[in-house]
Parts: sequence; structure tokens; C-alpha cells
Amino acid sequence: MSLDSTKADEIALVVEEAIVSGELPPGTVLRQEQLSERFSVSRTPIREALRRLAALGLVSFVPNRGVRVRTLSRDELWEAFLVRAELESLATEIAAPKMTSDDLDELERAEAEFSRATQALRSRPREGDDRWRLTSEWVRANHGFHDVIYRVASVPMIERLAKGARRSFSGHAVWGPGGSDVDALYERNDREHQAIIAALRAANPGGGRALAREHVLHSYELLVHVLDQREDNGATLVSAASR
Repeated sequence: MSLDSTKADEIALVVEEAIVSGELPPGTVLRQEQLSERFSVSRTPIREALRRLAALGLVSFVPNRGVRVRTLSRDELWEAFLVRAELESLATEIAAPKMTSDDLDELERAEAEFSRATQALRSRPREGDDRWRLTSEWVRANHGFHDVIYRVASVPMIERLAKGARRSFSGHAVWGPGGSDVDALYERNDREHQAIIAALRAANPGGGRALAREHVLHSYELLVHVLDQREDNGATLVSAASR
């Protein structure tokens, strides 16, 4: 692997994390000259990193307008959640009979981390660098919980496709609850993780699958509430054309 290719991987990972956390919201223009200066590299690894992000569906090349963080319509977001719901629930069903006590303990630890991140996100200010840090920690903790299940299931193709769907909407999740209705959805999201663990501890594949599917679709409901709040405050994070 060439030095440029290695550097492109590193840059793509940094930019992907910024998109996933919401630090780079949909519609943000990514200028090659600015990225080149930021990472102290030529434009060759920058262009390669952007191509890799485009292949993941995180950015799009707009003729004569450069590269932008992709903006999805509500219909596209819904489809992404449907895909993830079906694949993640299938992975959960497959993982259920494979779960060892050590795996379940790891899942419990991941859920405890997610619960802490959820409470921190709900209770702290929504502005400035602190907001981006808390958002990023919440997203990573959520992914960490589900990634334990993917690891145990050991179904690489299903995992790859599900995570591709997950990437397509992660960047839109600038999670910033501002009311009791959204807080209740956050609490439900956390409880559903715990219910999934209970089903896996009971070695109940069908129950785990049903709970995981419901959980992902409920996450879409949470995202829509957050997006509606953001748009009401003048921040358009997703195209309203397909509402």
C-alpha cells in the first residue's frame, strides 16, 4: 500500500467521524484546498479520501460545485432505516444462540456506556464544542452496542450492508433533545437496548429479532423528532421535498 493510499485512509476516517457526529452537517462543502492544508498533504490523497467517502454514500460530487456532505430526503432516510432494521434484526437473531456469557457481559458494558452517553447528551448544553463531543460519544456508544452483536453473529455480508445503511443517515443525527417528548424517546431507545440484552440472555432468537427491528424503526422516529426541532430553529438538515 502506497503512502498516499495510507494517508487517504486516515483522512477518510477523520472526515467520516466528523460527518457521523454531525460536526459536518449535510450540505457542507468540502474544499480540496482546505482539506489539503488541514492535513498537510497534497491533493492526491485528498481526492482519494473523498472518493472513498462517496463510495460509502457520505458525500456527493456536484458538477461545478465541488464535493458536499450528502443531504438525504425523508424518503431516502426512511428506506435506509428499513434496510438497517431488517438486516440488524437478522444479525441479532443469528447472534442469539452464539452468545457466550462473556459476550453478554461485553454487551452489558456497551449498554452501560450508551446509557451514560445518553444521559450526558440530554443533560448538557446543546451549543459549541461540547455539543459535538457529546453527540460523537453518543453515536459511537450506540454503534458500539450493535457492533458487539455483529461480531458475535459473524455474518460479514449482512454486517457490511447494514453498516452501509447506517452510514447513510448517521451524519444527519445531530441529536439535540429539547423537550420532554424527545426525552421520552431517548429513554425508550435506551430501554430497548436492555430488552434486546434480555432476549439474548434468554437465548430467544425470535424475540431478539423482533425487538431489534422495532428498536431501529423507533430510532427513525427519534431522528425525525430531532430533525423537526432543528428545522423549527432554522437549521435544515435534510431535504423537506419528500415529507
